[in-house]
Amino acid sequence: MLAVRLEQYGQPPVVTDVPDPVLRGESDVIVQVEGAGVCRTDLHAMNGELADVFPTPMPFTLGHEVAGVVVETGSGVRHASVGDKVVLHPQMTCGLCPPCRRGEDNHCSNNDFMGLAVDGGMAQFVRTTERALVPLAATSSTTEVAPLADAGITAYHAISRAAKYLTSESVAVVLGCGGLGHLAIQMLRAMTDSCIVAVDPLPEARDLAKALGADFVAGEDVAAIVEDASQGRGATVVFDFVGEGDAPALAVSLLAVKGLYAAVGYGGTCSIPTLELVLKEIRVQGNLVGTSQDLRELIALYERGLLESRVTTYSLSDALQAISDLEGGHVRGRAVLVP
Repeated sequence: MLAVRLEQYGQPPVVTDVPDPVLRGESDVIVQVEGAGVCRTDLHAMNGELADVFPTPMPFTLGHEVAGVVVETGSGVRHASVGDKVVLHPQMTCGLCPPCRRGEDNHCSNNDFMGLAVDGGMAQFVRTTERALVPLAATSSTTEVAPLADAGITAYHAISRAAKYLTSESVAVVLGCGGLGHLAIQMLRAMTDSCIVAVDPLPEARDLAKALGADFVAGEDVAAIVEDASQGRGATVVFDFVGEGDAPALAVSLLAVKGLYAAVGYGGTCSIPTLELVLKEIRVQGNLVGTSQDLRELIALYERGLLESRVTTYSLSDALQAISDLEGGHVRGRAVLVP
């Protein structure tokens, strides 16, 4: 089969033929891939920035946002059948460790993260486990759904945890209106009554944010817009989908008293003077992917028509172009490979 393989850190991946995946355990499932999202995490992996977290022997297949159809099941699989349309949680979790038993399977002690720790889904077929599968309606588009497996649940995880702070008097700020941000705006509209301010340096990204439900869009004028929208109080929550450059400092500067900085993007550094942290009682919360239950709830939003996943599709053989377009900031919404 054809797959996108990382052979050396700091170098582009290669599109090459590799053997089809095979079942390794009784709970394993083979899925024919119909959509595989291209994520900034893939860029971090290519550059070796995650090598200490995922010391994966190379070469390996990239891709952790996957949807498709079940084509083979292990002898112990009970809740999935050949022909089922599914989206895959990116982590193959054990279900038995303390985090899993608490419903925090995104922190599973024994998980294999597709496309980072084991072969992923930028390929024609991928191996996963029954526990990672979330069923899809026959009418759902696997191409549109694929990015929800990471971009979607990461945004949903952050918003569902912060929603209790967001009332009709609140201002919620979304920093970065790309693959995650454009989904987050819609989730905030569906899940809260807050005023939404979407921030992005690109006019076309701001246009998309406005079309998807943002009350205000901003570029360099974000401080003034947040001040006006909040009547001088500041933002109740800032969702930072950038996580590098000036974004963390900007996020903190926009917060109201007892405001929440919800960090989702990563790669930079957050520095908050302790005096400001204490006087304003600022809260800081990181957000790692999302749980399998998060993914189920998110798919329900999508299948009820409350969430639109904007995608740009590429063939699997054009994976390097998709990666280049993502690096260059030319993708509106999410890039998806379609084998």
